This record gives sequence, structure tokens and C-alpha cells, in this order.
Amino acid sequence: MSPQSTDERYLRAIFQLRGLGDPVTTSALARWLDVSPPSVSNRLRRLEQVGMLVRGSGDLALTEEGRRMAAAVVRRHRLIETFLHRALGVPLHELHESAEALQDGVSEQLASRIDEALGYPTHDPHGDPIPRSGEPEQEAWPEPITHAPDGRWFTITRISDREPEAVAYLSSLGLTPGSRCFVSERAPFGGPLWVEVDGQRHALGDTLANLVFGVVEPARRVRP
Repeated sequence: MSPQSTDERYLRAIFQLRGLGDPVTTSALARWLDVSPPSVSNRLRRLEQVGMLVRGSGDLALTEEGRRMAAAVVRRHRLIETFLHRALGVPLHELHESAEALQDGVSEQLASRIDEALGYPTHDPHGDPIPRSGEPEQEAWPEPITHAPDGRWFTITRISDREPEAVAYLSSLGLTPGSRCFVSERAPFGGPLWVEVDGQRHALGDTLANLVFGVVEPARRVRP
């Protein structure tokens, strides 16, 4: 991976982590990227030297130029994912790695042409917002399904693409952006979250449930 590609990977990770609303620390970034903390520290020093990053008291923040660059990287990546899914039928769980392999060869001009050809999509197939130049960042994540009360319907709007095998399994259950599920109950003592999809009951452990985000629907007297 080229130094520029590595820089872009770090900028994208910081951009995404800030969307979760938690402080972005060196250790959090190391876990997100699955690299050692010393490697992260070395790369952060480089980003700081070129004016992309500022380090506060335990928190990492992108400069205006860093945010602009990160948003452009994220936009290109998510447009490629959307193109692969719509035009070639690449399944959800293969999109991230496929886009990762292609994005270095996609210029901003080509990304803009893809954007136009796709009709200017607002979200990629995982439900991630596609940044727009001059518009406010909308990276903040919706409500996780783990926060949904028992006995309520939940509309999935976004799933994390960080675990391809888990995304493949969620897709096989019908738990994808745009779908609905009924949150039945939580098993006691840290047990799974039980949900119903199209009349089928499924257990979601923490690994799976923590990848699913969306909106809790208003309470109804009768289940539809």
C-alpha cells in the first residue's frame, strides 16, 4: 500500500470514528484499523506534520483540510460500492474489500461521473451517507438495534461493513438496509437479542447486533 493510500485509510477511519460520537484516541484508531498503537502513532505524526490532523488532550481531530480530504476519500469509496452493487450485483459483504482494491485507480473526476450515472445517490448499499461537497457532514450513526425496546418494530437504515462474514450472515437473514424486523426479547444474563423477520425468529449475539442500526418505529396496539 502506497504512503498516500495509507494516509487516506487513516483519514477515512478518523472520519468514521468521529461519526460514532466517541473521542477518537490512538488506541481506538488502532483497534479500528487492526494495527499496532506504535504504527498508528507514527502515521499520526505524519498527518500532523502535513496539516491534516491536530491532537488535543487524548482526542484526535481533523483540520479543515483533513476533513475535506477524508470526505473526498469516503465519497469515492462509497460511490464505488454503490456502482458495484447496482451495476454488477456484487453482494453487500464483498463491497468493502472490492472498493478498497479499486479506489486508488478512481480519480475524483471519474468518481463524479459515477455519481452522475447513478443519479446522485445519497447513501451506499450499507446505508452509509455519501458526502457531498459543501454540505454538512452526516456521518453520525442512527440508533443501534441493541437500544430498541422489546416488542417494537425496527427499520434498519444502516449496517456496519467492518465484518464481511457477519454482513453476509445478516443478509441471509434479510437484515439489510430498508428492511424491518420485530424485536421480540433479550435473553437474560447477556444472552442474544431475538428478532423476527418475515415470520422467522432469529437470535443475534453481540457481534451481529452491534452492526445493525436504524429507527425504532412508533408503538402500535397490534403488530402489522
